[in-house]
Amino acid sequence: MSCRDGPVGGTVHGVRLLVVDAEPDLVEAVARGLRREGYAVDTARDGADALDKVALTPYDLVCLDLTMPGIDGREVCRRIRSDPLVDPQPRVLMLTARDSLDDRVAGLDDGADDYLVKPFAFPELAARVRSLLRRDSGASTAVLTVGELDLDTARHVARRAGRELDLTAKEFALLRYFMANPGVVLSQETLLEHVWDEYADPFTNTVRVTVGTLRRKLAVGDESQLIETVIGRGYRLEAGDG
Repeated sequence: MSCRDGPVGGTVHGVRLLVVDAEPDLVEAVARGLRREGYAVDTARDGADALDKVALTPYDLVCLDLTMPGIDGREVCRRIRSDPLVDPQPRVLMLTARDSLDDRVAGLDDGADDYLVKPFAFPELAARVRSLLRRDSGASTAVLTVGELDLDTARHVARRAGRELDLTAKEFALLRYFMANPGVVLSQETLLEHVWDEYADPFTNTVRVTVGTLRRKLAVGDESQLIETVIGRGYRLEAGDG
């Protein structure tokens, strides 16, 4: 299976980000912050590495430094936008210290969706990422609803039938991915690819363990199980009535 293949029987919409910046401290700080928000995050330190990763992985959004040695951010953005094999196209949030109007216009003309000037506060970056992801999915709000499950991506609050769920960042991200694909059988490989990141060990049982803890938190007392194990294939979230 190639990295662009999804599970049989439905359209996969993952939440995986790529952070590209020539400053090692900045790229790691941004990646750590976004992982705490529950996203799967990969990193690249230059344009060539970024293009290689975009060619192999269907990212939802790329946080892209404008000024890099070799292939700069504008050229990376142009190549992403002109490559028919990059499908679906990721949203691009340009990060740069250049704050002139001409620079912002040039970046947007190259295909960037938004522009954030350095230095920036992380909460603003996170808010722009959420906004771009909502635009990408066509959603008008930050709330996902599947049956009796409600998930507010902006406030990081998940509820079942009004009961708030105490979820870790990874459990929240996993539930968000299930809710983006209700009724679709998702293999462990697919979940590892879209909810975790490039540093996840494919030979561990991390997917099985996290699905198990999420399943227990979703069901309390006599509540029904919402995540079904499909033997030999993976897991499926009940589509519900919503």
